[in-house]
Amino acid sequence: MGAPIRVLIAKPGLDGHDRGAITLAMGLRDEGMEVIYTGVRQSVDNIVRTCSQEDVDVLGLSLLSGGHNYYFPKILDLLKQNGLDHILVLAGGIIPDEDRQALKDKGIAEIFGPGSSISEIADFIRSHVKGGRP
Repeated sequence: MGAPIRVLIAKPGLDGHDRGAITLAMGLRDEGMEVIYTGVRQSVDNIVRTCSQEDVDVLGLSLLSGGHNYYFPKILDLLKQNGLDHILVLAGGIIPDEDRQALKDKGIAEIFGPGSSISEIADFIRSHVKGGRP
């Protein structure tokens, strides 16, 4: 088996609510993944730069403030511009049903809202990042 799957959990924009992101970071760590948490109020540039510097397999974006239609596409575009579009991008937080499909069409692999279990998210990650890291 290779090295653990590396996951970056990031909170873009001015959203300062991080209980869910911290819970997810700890839960994925307990599931055997290597997790980096950037903290709150991160810029798009900083999130993408950290993805590159930390050589992550997965980027988990958490947003409760309603800026998902602004921040998530910008992050996806910058990942692509930097040759990082191989990173599995997940979203969580408060994402209205009517916005979900458009975000998936832009490249968000899956959206996990309140009530999603850590094991459900970990299983999704494992099924999309096969075999860990070389």
